[in-house]
Amino acid sequence: MRLLMICATFPYPPSRGGTQVRTFNLLKQLSDNHEITLVTQKAEDVTEEEIEGLKAWVKTLMLFPRPNNPQTGIVGKIQRFGQFFITGTPPNVSFLYDPKIQNYLDEAIKNNEFDAITCEHSVNEIYIRSRWKDKIKTVVNSHSSVYRTCKHQLATGTSENQQRDRLYLPLLKRYEKRVYEKFSHVVVTTDDDYQQLKEFKINSQVSVLPNGVDLEIFPYRNSDPGGHHLIITGGMDYVVNIDAACFFSQDIFPLLRQKYPDTTLTIVGSNPSESVLKLGEEAGITVTGKVPSMAEYLHKATVCVIPLRSGFGIKNKTLEGMAAGVPIVASDRGLEGMEVDGKNTPLRALRANKIEEYVQAISDLFEDENLRQTLSKNGRNYVENNYTWESMGKKYEKIII
Repeated sequence: MRLLMICATFPYPPSRGGTQVRTFNLLKQLSDNHEITLVTQKAEDVTEEEIEGLKAWVKTLMLFPRPNNPQTGIVGKIQRFGQFFITGTPPNVSFLYDPKIQNYLDEAIKNNEFDAITCEHSVNEIYIRSRWKDKIKTVVNSHSSVYRTCKHQLATGTSENQQRDRLYLPLLKRYEKRVYEKFSHVVVTTDDDYQQLKEFKINSQVSVLPNGVDLEIFPYRNSDPGGHHLIITGGMDYVVNIDAACFFSQDIFPLLRQKYPDTTLTIVGSNPSESVLKLGEEAGITVTGKVPSMAEYLHKATVCVIPLRSGFGIKNKTLEGMAAGVPIVASDRGLEGMEVDGKNTPLRALRANKIEEYVQAISDLFEDENLRQTLSKNGRNYVENNYTWESMGKKYEKIII
């Protein structure tokens, strides 16, 4: 099959972030049986070595420059909201639009150069014309519902800008319903996102395709390090992860230090924001930035904490921690889409949403080696049996074909 994949975010190396991890690993699996043309945009930090590395996995790489950052300040914000209100397209989507990409796609579809198109992340929908689905299969791999995320952030008080998001919420609902109607098939990562789309009553077919893990990159640990060492992972320039790191470091970590004075917290993830870097000034907290091997840091941790208060979709960081064999303490958001506890379910992670629940769960793991071993083994087995990229690639292939 001649497959066209569109991803505005340069998806290599897959350690860059969640979008890159999902996009590259599905692309990698599809490349075994299909000719892939990838349309993507090059940000300033993308190196020639990374471009060559990505070329090894596709037949054709169509590389376009990524637009400059949008105007900041109150005038820019007003302009972006006005544009959203008039066009119905969110600023973060319209910002990425490149007429040269559109011209290339229009010509390619006109000439029947491809058998199917996938948009790897919903922001790429801007290039898809509604009439195309009558001629060619069009798939959007949405990753997560922006409307649902915005709605939850407002409800939980974790919104970065509540006034803005209250204005955006009805527009986002209208936008998602309109956009998903353009596609032959919509792919989401969890049953909750599936139900959200069903509420929209769109005509497109909808399937659930969770994330996976590369078990070679995240091997099972050789031993339990013991001690009182915590780790938080994720891209630290993403508002959801920034909020989680700050919430845990400021509200929960000091309480654990009172019980266990030698407790340490390592925050591992690329591009840490100023607020995250400031956390590294506190006793016991280290902020690393980007690291060569996330697995090496996970293997040194007694417990991996995923204290997300917002953000939807199945989390790569949760799957990666389980694959590495690190006991997980996570919120409902961090465990979305996964069966980790409850009746007839082997205990695979400890759930915590309140401050006292985090303190209790982490204390239990600090003090009980058998409990750590149970979560370590059950978590790894769960990932091996349900969340490999090989299995996800085969399911994605069936959707596209």
